[in-house]
Amino acid sequence: MQHSVSLTWSASTSTVAGYNIYRSTVSGSGYTKINSSFVTILTYTDSTVLSGTTYFYVTTAVDLCRHGKALTRTQVSAAIP
Repeated sequence: MQHSVSLTWSASTSTVAGYNIYRSTVSGSGYTKINSSFVTILTYTDSTVLSGTTYFYVTTAVDLCRHGKALTRTQVSAAIP
């Protein structure tokens, strides 16, 4: 069975070029960017997850000068059955 994780987040209060999505299998560290280009909407579907794995996600906003700016430091997790 193919699994996926659907993420949604609140818009940044600043004007942004887009968002980057980071994923790790370790809580609080080891994040890798998983989107290939800026996400310009407030949702993202990760369809590259594996069964039996827990993933941790962080989303960052990227300002118009292309500097990463933390949207939130709140980490979310998803356990894949």
